[in-house]
Amino acid sequence: MPHKKSFLLVLIFTTAFSVAQEKAFQDGERLDYRVKYGWFNASKASLEVKLDKLDGKTVYHIKGFGKSTGLLDVFFKVRDRYESFIDTNQVKPYKFIRDIIEGGYYKNKMISFDYSQKIATVHDYKYDTVHKHQFTDKTQDMLSALYYLRNQVNNKKLKKGDEYTLNMFFDEQNFDFKTRFLGRETIETKFGKVKCLIFRPYVKSGRVFEEEESVTVWISDDMNKIPVKIEAELAVGSLTAKLNNFKGLKHPFKIMM
Repeated sequence: MPHKKSFLLVLIFTTAFSVAQEKAFQDGERLDYRVKYGWFNASKASLEVKLDKLDGKTVYHIKGFGKSTGLLDVFFKVRDRYESFIDTNQVKPYKFIRDIIEGGYYKNKMISFDYSQKIATVHDYKYDTVHKHQFTDKTQDMLSALYYLRNQVNNKKLKKGDEYTLNMFFDEQNFDFKTRFLGRETIETKFGKVKCLIFRPYVKSGRVFEEEESVTVWISDDMNKIPVKIEAELAVGSLTAKLNNFKGLKHPFKIMM
């Protein structure tokens, strides 16, 4: 069966970073995706950004949702919710929520990041436990990583073969994720032709992905740097996700008619 978290997790590996540039996103941005598993429309996913308050601070509240549809929803129900509360300037995470149901698989965790002590407190509501772990200043969570990298990418300085690494705190561990820039391509979308940057993230093979280089991601080659298309070879079958709708983009979405 497909894993919706595979698609949402893939979104974090989509950019390379250089010097900071103008912000790539803003309050009110929303991205909607249709996800196919083989020949079937298996599910839908969305990412949205809203300004919010957390402990008296103004933050970006990012939400990621995944939901199975059609026959898949009958045999393998997916209801995934990811949330990240991030600093509006440094785009570092203050709190991360992961609440997922995937068939018989269930997780419900909240992570709070204390920067004064460099401690991440993980509340596991499924098992009613609390664990504390060290983290570094530059650590990102699953959602904040995507938006951090979107802000940092420098389209003009990318060279084919460039590789970049980002540290992430995920599932109570620190991981170093690496992605390689493959080049540029103009692809057909439901909106028209879109110039894209192509990336190959290195993912952990095993339960979800078939091998380390199983994922390819197309990012809009503009100031928004949004994921437009994702292809992944899973441990069972293949997955394709395409941008289905968008609103609230900070910059013009460059479409070639």
